[in-house]
Amino acid sequence: MQLLFVADPLETFKTYKDSTFAMMRAAQQRGHQIAACEPSQLVWRSGGVVQAAVRRIVLTGASDAWFTEAALETVALSQFDAIVMRKDPPFDSEFFYATHLLEQAEREGARVFNRPRALRDHPEKLAIMEFPQFIAPTLVTRDPQAVRDFHAAHRDIILKPLDGMGGAGIFRVRDDGLNLGAIIETLNQDGRQTIMVQKFLPAITEGDKRVLLIAGQPVPYCLARIPQGGEVRGNLAAGGKGVAQAIGPAERSIAEALGPVLAQRGLLLVGLDVIGDRLTEINVTSPTCFQEIADQTGFDVAGMFVTALEAAVAAARP
Repeated sequence: MQLLFVADPLETFKTYKDSTFAMMRAAQQRGHQIAACEPSQLVWRSGGVVQAAVRRIVLTGASDAWFTEAALETVALSQFDAIVMRKDPPFDSEFFYATHLLEQAEREGARVFNRPRALRDHPEKLAIMEFPQFIAPTLVTRDPQAVRDFHAAHRDIILKPLDGMGGAGIFRVRDDGLNLGAIIETLNQDGRQTIMVQKFLPAITEGDKRVLLIAGQPVPYCLARIPQGGEVRGNLAAGGKGVAQAIGPAERSIAEALGPVLAQRGLLLVGLDVIGDRLTEINVTSPTCFQEIADQTGFDVAGMFVTALEAAVAAARP
C-alpha cells in the first residue's frame, strides 16, 4: 500500500517513544511505502482536488538520521491507499480546517483514518458525556456558581479546560475549597471559557490507564500512568510513570462496550483513559503509548494497528 501520514514535522519525532513512528516502522516492515506531510501542506484549489506537498520517506533504522527522503512532490490525496491522520493535539482551528480538507478528499475517493468527521464529532473530553454509565459525576459549564455548587456537593473535585492536553491546566480542589475562586477565574475567564469539573477519583494513585482500541478491539495491555511525587496528574508529559499491565475487568468492560460503537463511526484507533472503573477521556486525534506497551510486554501494538489498517483499506475498496 501507499500510505500517507499527516503528522507533525518529522524532525520533531522522538522515535524511541513516538507511536506514529512505530506505525511507520511496522508498515515498512510489511512492504508498504510511506509518505508524510504536515496539515499546513494540504492544498485545495478551486476546480481541483485536495492535494498535499508530501515527502516520500524510507526508514533507515538509525536513531538520529532515522529516515531518508525523495524530493518534495505534490500529490492528490486520493492517490494514496490510506491516509493516517496523526496530528497531535490541540484540536485548534487549524486542526478543524484540516479535517474539512480531508473530508473533501474522502469525497474524491481517499480513505482517511480516523475519519475526519469522526474526529470533529468526538472532542476528547466532552465525548465521555455520551456514556454516563461509565463516568464519574461530571459537569460541563461556563457558570462559576454551578462550579461552586458542584464542589459543595462533591467536596473533592478536578477542574480542567476542554482543550487541554498532557495534563495541562488541571487543578484539584479539596474539601476546604482553597483557591477555588481563583482557579475558576483562571479557567473560566469570566464566563468566556467552558470548563469540565469532575469528582476526584482516589484510584488515580493506581494510575490513569490508557486503553487502546484498534478496529473496536482492545489491545490486551494498557499503560497505567502513575502520578509521582505528590502530583495529582498521571500524564507522562506531567512526570507520570508508565507501567504496562494486562487490562483488568473494569477496563475491558468499558472497552468492549465502546469499541464497536466507536469503530462503526470511523474511529479505527481510540485511546480510552480509565481511572479505577471510571472513563475520563476518549482520545481520537493521535492516541499514543504504542512503544511503551510494546517495550514492556512484547506485544506488537503497531503490528495490530497495521493489520487493522490493511483490513479497513481492503474492505473499502470497490
